[in-house]
Amino acid sequence: MVNIASLAQTLPIMLIGMVGIFLVISVIILVVMLLGKLTGKQ
Repeated sequence: MVNIASLAQTLPIMLIGMVGIFLVISVIILVVMLLGKLTGKQ
């Protein structure tokens, strides 16, 4: 059985965590792409 009250309390916390993970992954991808452009092909 799912407790609706506890689910409503934890959903915003889970959302913040997912957004944080998404932001960290996108920053890492951007840094890798930037480093690839800066160093160029050798």
